[in-house]
Amino acid sequence: MAMKATIYKASLQIADMDRHYYAQHNLTLACHPSETEERLMLRLLAFALHASDSLQFTRGLSSENEPDLWDKDSTGTITHWIEIGMPDESRIRKACGRARRVSIYCYGARTAQPWWEKNRQKLARFENLSVFFLSKEVTDAMALLATRNMDLHLFMQDGQATVSNNTSSITVLPETWQSPS
Repeated sequence: MAMKATIYKASLQIADMDRHYYAQHNLTLACHPSETEERLMLRLLAFALHASDSLQFTRGLSSENEPDLWDKDSTGTITHWIEIGMPDESRIRKACGRARRVSIYCYGARTAQPWWEKNRQKLARFENLSVFFLSKEVTDAMALLATRNMDLHLFMQDGQATVSNNTSSITVLPETWQSPS
């Protein structure tokens, strides 16, 4: 019998001074059996960093044709495609052709850096692509915040985010490896 996804609920309060976006989101996330809490929390972090009323989690790992998150306009056009991890160049090419904007959040110092060195020249041609790296300290700290019922706050100012719950806080400053031209 196949293992089922584990359900996490998050109450996420966002105060993004850079984008002037202030909202509370009550989210339900399914953690795929092959997904770690670290990756789950990075999906939640990506949501918080790009939050909008239309941003949504997709089937992610369960679907080859969908990113981890996407934002669509009222016509169904993908305005923002967000991936967590290190997708192959053909997937990124497809995403850049389908969406106005694509963001990739890489993590895992031993695997992300070699992936970037291998792909950076090929990816430089995509004008709508942003690639970010999240350090092991950040990803480990985010994983520690994971509980089945979370109450989290994100405060963003000058490109730096602070994620907190009632007992701890994490400073998140993604390293930009590529940004749109």
